[in-house]
Amino acid sequence: MLFKDKHVVITGGAGGIGNLLTRAFTKQGALVTVIDRVDTIKPAKNVVLLQGDLSSLEGIKKVADVLASQQVDILVNLAGLQYFGLFEEQSPEHMMLLYTVNLVAPAILTQAVLPSMKARGQGQVVNIGSTFGSINFAHFVTYSSSKAGLKGLSEALRREVKDDGIDVTHISPRAVKTPLNSDKVMQLAKIVKMNMDTPEYVVTKIIQAISKKKKDVYIGFPESLFVRINAILPRVVDVALAADDKKAKMLLNQIETV
Repeated sequence: MLFKDKHVVITGGAGGIGNLLTRAFTKQGALVTVIDRVDTIKPAKNVVLLQGDLSSLEGIKKVADVLASQQVDILVNLAGLQYFGLFEEQSPEHMMLLYTVNLVAPAILTQAVLPSMKARGQGQVVNIGSTFGSINFAHFVTYSSSKAGLKGLSEALRREVKDDGIDVTHISPRAVKTPLNSDKVMQLAKIVKMNMDTPEYVVTKIIQAISKKKKDVYIGFPESLFVRINAILPRVVDVALAADDKKAKMLLNQIETV
C-alpha cells in the first residue's frame, strides 16, 4: 500500500473532497488526522478528528501547536472558502476570513510541521489550490488572489526546502461539484457552460499527484492549457474571458434586483 503507516493530516477533511480523500488514504494504509471545525466525522479505523477553527489566528495557533508535537508525514492544506460577487460588495470581515482560511492557515500549519520533517529528512506538503489562482477570474477577486498566493507560497517553499528531503506539491483543480459552490456559482456555471469535475475524479488525481510527489498539477483540459497561455499572454486571455465576465455581471445584477 502506497501510504502504509504514513501520518497524513488533512485540513477541511469533513468536506466533500476531504471526506473522500480521507477514505482514499486510509485504504492505502495511512493514519489520517482530519482537521475541521465541525464534529461530523464518523468514527473509523485509522481516522482521528482534530477539531479546530482555521478562521482565526488563535484557532490556527492551537492546531499548529498540536501538529508541531506530532510526526506528520504529509500535510494536505485543503480547507478553503470562496466568494463570487462584486469585489466592492464583499465585507471586510468576510474578506479577512477568506484570506485567513485560504492562505494564512496553510502557511502557519506548514511552519508547524517543517522542523520535524527536516529532522527526519523527509516529508511532503500538499497545497490544494485552484486554476482560479493562475487564471484570475473577475468576480472571484479574493478567491483568485488567495489561491494565487497559495501557488506562490508553494513555489517559494519548494525552493527553500529542496535540500531538506521535503517535497512540496501544488495541485490546482478546476471547478468541482461540491457544496463549496453557492447557488450563484452554479447558475454561473450553467450560463457560461463551465467545466466541472466530480469530487471522486479530483480525489483520484490528487492521490496520484501526491504518490508521485509531483510539483505542480493542473486538473482539467483545456483549463491546463489556458493556464500556460495566461502566463505568457494574459491580455489575450482578457479578450477570451470578456464575454463570460459580462454574463457573470448580468447574473449578479439580476440577483440583486430580485
